[in-house]
Amino acid sequence: MAELDYRLEQEWIDRGFSMVCGVDEAGRGPLCGPVVAAAVILPTGLVIDGLNDSKKLTEKKREKLFDVICREAIAYSIAEASVEEINETNILEATLLAMRRAILSLPIPPSAALIDGNVSRDFPLPVQAVIHGDAISPSIAAASILAKVTRDRQCAELDREYPQYGILKHKGYGTKEHMEALRTYGPSPIHRKKFIRFLEDEKK
Repeated sequence: MAELDYRLEQEWIDRGFSMVCGVDEAGRGPLCGPVVAAAVILPTGLVIDGLNDSKKLTEKKREKLFDVICREAIAYSIAEASVEEINETNILEATLLAMRRAILSLPIPPSAALIDGNVSRDFPLPVQAVIHGDAISPSIAAASILAKVTRDRQCAELDREYPQYGILKHKGYGTKEHMEALRTYGPSPIHRKKFIRFLEDEKK
């Protein structure tokens, strides 16, 4: 497995963009809850032991790294787009909205951003979309951890509010358990309408 390095960040710094943030999201695929995005500016060259794509880490490791990132980052921000905003547009637009909010909420304004994924339109600063960026850029990997931990914590809160769906276990994804709970109890206000159309299709 290739190690993370600051090559992408350094390329932007060499072009005169001194504050480069990494941006990533969590929660695009689940059937419920908001989509969360984070933006992080790390000191160039900072080595954080164990830093990696959040999907490759255990929950315990992510929680530990969350605190390290918040302590060591030059600046960080976490934002979201609500279920209502996902329903009004679509998950891609809501994800981009959450990412923009995270960037704009940084206490130190960034001069450029590295965005995980392949879409980078309508951002308020120069950006570079990086496919699998959370496995390449330390800044994006750090953002992926902040977003994932925040989203998982939200799922714990949603589980307490709507225990019948088992959200704490599956984090809102369309598992067999979640699908059966939706059929039994129907959707809640936290469910994304476009993601649960199968309920209407099954009635036809």
